[in-house]
Amino acid sequence: MKKVTLLLAISAFATTAFAQTTPSTEVKTRDNGTTKVVTKTGKTNTGQAIDNTKDAAGNVAKRTGSAIKRGARKTTRAVKRGTQKMGNKSVEGTQKMEVKTE
Repeated sequence: MKKVTLLLAISAFATTAFAQTTPSTEVKTRDNGTTKVVTKTGKTNTGQAIDNTKDAAGNVAKRTGSAIKRGARKTTRAVKRGTQKMGNKSVEGTQKMEVKTE
């Protein structure tokens, strides 16, 4: 009895795992005799939710990385401009001092 239960549990688990990877087609017969073909594709709701969460986390990481990179560029440019301005001011000051001493 235990072996049968174990076998059923394993086959149910294997069937569930298999259903997530390949599409399956079922033909259902209604009470009035007509048939309905149902095709199941893709993942279960839980599997899809896990994938969506993973994708969302990847998107957030990518956006954060881009924002940091952009901020670093802006900071670099601002520092570069600031140093150029300070350099220009010091050159002007030095030239003025030389003119006064001559």
